[in-house]
Amino acid sequence: MTQVDSRRSGAVLRLYYGLGHLVHELLKFGVVGGLAFIVDIAVFNLLRIGFEMGPLTSKTIAVVVAGTVAYIGNRQWTFRHRARSQSQMHREYVLFLTLNGVGLAISLAFLVVSHYVLGFTSPLADNISANGLGLVCATTFRFWSYRKFVFPAMVDEAVELAEEEAEAVEGAPDDRRPTR
Repeated sequence: MTQVDSRRSGAVLRLYYGLGHLVHELLKFGVVGGLAFIVDIAVFNLLRIGFEMGPLTSKTIAVVVAGTVAYIGNRQWTFRHRARSQSQMHREYVLFLTLNGVGLAISLAFLVVSHYVLGFTSPLADNISANGLGLVCATTFRFWSYRKFVFPAMVDEAVELAEEEAEAVEGAPDDRRPTR
């Protein structure tokens, strides 16, 4: 292995270990989101079909219930290593609900266009627009905004994590180095 290859390999490993925490958060966020998604769809369909409520009311209630499930899961599992205090938890929850409201608006926008503008009024069409397209866009926004604004990493914590990961990369044996 040449010196250039060795540097590239080291850079790739540093990138991999540096992004490892992001990958773990994303996977946990996905699990919590999957559970919230099931709650969202179940409540939406229960209200929309079972109680024959309107699609916007059904979706709004479903998102509030699913959002509460998501907050608890993300606070207690996905982002539990992030900073928090009792005084911050109130701010955190309000901010979470506010950003969840933006996610709701994204989902509702898809539902409004599909149901009221395009005239696709069946429960299947409502599910595809609100729980398919709308949810994908809303979930992307939610992960980014929760991570950045609701559960931000403390600077000291981030520096410490980066230093530990850099030490792990530098201390790792290079089994790929050719012997002469």
